Amino acid sequence: MLSERRLEVLRAIVQDYVGTEEPVGSKALTERHKLGVSPATVRNDMAVLEEEGYIAQPHTSAGRIPTDKGYRLFVDKLAGVKPLSAAERRAIQNFLDGAVDLDDVVGRTVRLLAQLTRQVAVVQYPSLTRSSVRHVELLPLAPARIMLVLITDTGRVEQRNIDCLAPVGETVLADLRARLNSRVVGRRFADVPPLVQDLPESFEVDDRPAVSGVLATLLETLVEETEERIMLGGAANLTRFNHDFPLTIRPVLEALEEQMVLLKLLGEAKDSTMTVRIGHENFHEGLNSTSVVAVGYGSGDEAVAKLGVVGPTRMDYPGTMGAVRAVARYVGQILAES
Repeated sequence: MLSERRLEVLRAIVQDYVGTEEPVGSKALTERHKLGVSPATVRNDMAVLEEEGYIAQPHTSAGRIPTDKGYRLFVDKLAGVKPLSAAERRAIQNFLDGAVDLDDVVGRTVRLLAQLTRQVAVVQYPSLTRSSVRHVELLPLAPARIMLVLITDTGRVEQRNIDCLAPVGETVLADLRARLNSRVVGRRFADVPPLVQDLPESFEVDDRPAVSGVLATLLETLVEETEERIMLGGAANLTRFNHDFPLTIRPVLEALEEQMVLLKLLGEAKDSTMTVRIGHENFHEGLNSTSVVAVGYGSGDEAVAKLGVVGPTRMDYPGTMGAVRAVARYVGQILAES
């Protein structure tokens, strides 16, 4: 275990390196921070921190910089989450309140996160598998063609066209719409199939094929696995950190182009806790020089998706964690009210 003083020295090194982009020396530390000890003592503390792998010397003439292990200890033990100012909170609320639909909410969230953190923002659309039904609409497009519109509690809208074997009357369609909504509204997707399986039997024999077709399409929509969608923004922000990437920024940009990499990066959506993955803790080799800060968001207690940012390991962790958490809370409130 490191002593309190050495933890303070590590905290000061991380803060100075993040702020100045320059390796940190013992003289500068004692001048900038009230450590209460001489530069010689700080040098000795830095030697111990280096020996234990928390800091490293990038080249012989330089001071020291934090390693992945040093940043991890800083995030776990030393860094609080920096709260946003009242003005920042108002700006977030005003910006997100203008959204007109779910696509707009996600788009605005990506732009907002990228601007607040000056990193790459990644936002996952609310997953259908963790949603509930808000409403099912059935619209006649032609005598034998129906549009099914599924609206979720997170504001997501799915549309499907259904071709029936015979014309479907307005009365039958209205009846089916009413009975369907009475059974499924407010229900989790996983709970819907058994609630509607006997519905065709309550209709006239001639109408049952159309009813069965509508139910089959609805159930297919509920169980689709290909609906995980992600929006990314602010990739240009990475060019400001060119010197933070050892060789080139290209592997990072290539990794961020892959949807499955982004989904894995954010982690399990149902986990609403804040996660911070640093450097080599990231599974994808192209992202070994980056850190990821992610958190779940949702309209209730359970998260329905994740959002977060990707940037260099030399990151303002308290500020980034504060911004990510605040934006996730506002997005959750909007989903709850929509």
